[in-house]
Amino acid sequence: MTILAPIRAAAVEFAPEVTYLNTSSWGLLPRRTIAAVKALADENAAGRRVGAGSFDAVEAARTGFARLAGVRPDRVATGGSVTVHVGLIAASLPPGAEVLCPEGEFSSVVSPFALRGDLCVRYAPLDGLAEAVRPSTALVAFSAVQSADGRVADLAAVRAAAAAHGARTLLDGTQAAGWFPLEAGAYDYTVTGGFKFLLCPRGTSFLTVTEEAQETLPPLFAGWVSAGAPWTSNYGPLERLAPTARGFDEPPAFLSYHGAEHSLDLLAEVGADALYAHATGLAARLRAGLAKLGHATVPGESAIVSVPGLESRQPDLVEAGVAVSAPAGNLRISCHLYNTEADVDRVLEVLA
Repeated sequence: MTILAPIRAAAVEFAPEVTYLNTSSWGLLPRRTIAAVKALADENAAGRRVGAGSFDAVEAARTGFARLAGVRPDRVATGGSVTVHVGLIAASLPPGAEVLCPEGEFSSVVSPFALRGDLCVRYAPLDGLAEAVRPSTALVAFSAVQSADGRVADLAAVRAAAAAHGARTLLDGTQAAGWFPLEAGAYDYTVTGGFKFLLCPRGTSFLTVTEEAQETLPPLFAGWVSAGAPWTSNYGPLERLAPTARGFDEPPAFLSYHGAEHSLDLLAEVGADALYAHATGLAARLRAGLAKLGHATVPGESAIVSVPGLESRQPDLVEAGVAVSAPAGNLRISCHLYNTEADVDRVLEVLA
């Protein structure tokens, strides 16, 4: 496999027309991904594609995500959204089970539990999440990196606390996977939307589940794909789900997965260590520059830089051709593969 430096990859694969620092909302699509989606769309329009898409692309995306997440491909289920994956896990809990989540967690991680109505859902500050685990806790559900402000959870502490009390863990890797090392096998479940730092089209999402935890998941979304042998289980009830995580696969959005295969290949070519160093290095430069301007940022070494109380400057940045976001009262600026020092300096120039 050819190894691409981030700067080289950015020049070859991306052509933004603005200074794009908004990957926490959605990631830019690489040229190779766009080409694959267009090719499939043209084949569908011409009637040349049997079945509207290829499961080979789905398997390639599964393998690409598994490689990035540090698990075997048979521990990865493919789907369309984090919400559906979390809903499956929420359905597996018995009435009265206690679920612990961080305060201000992203809605898709908490709502399937909160709206069930017969679960005990507790909330704790992110920096006190490990201490809030107790013997009655059945599941700790949290994001590796917070959507609202980019804070990185104390992953080791939460895992240790959950293990000490016999609680399962559900980690959302949506704001992390693609720049932050994701050891999915260390959690009972992980869920990851593909359209942010994984640079995949919308409609791609990945669930990982350990063999032990898999036994508790209900066949809630069972269909012709979840038998594990597509095109052979189209009619009548399934006799059984696939024995691996493939038993929780959803029918794929082929256009999205034909693109995802290539986005994940690109991330592999650049490499996890290089991606982490590149993104966090730019974020550190941005934090230092903001400090010189008198703006206090959320502490940490995240690739996502948030400035509390500065959300009112987002329109100024957008008008200047700088794409950022402003959730939960923060100005949020996210650095990724295609960003450069010039992008960071442009933000500082506008804010000054």
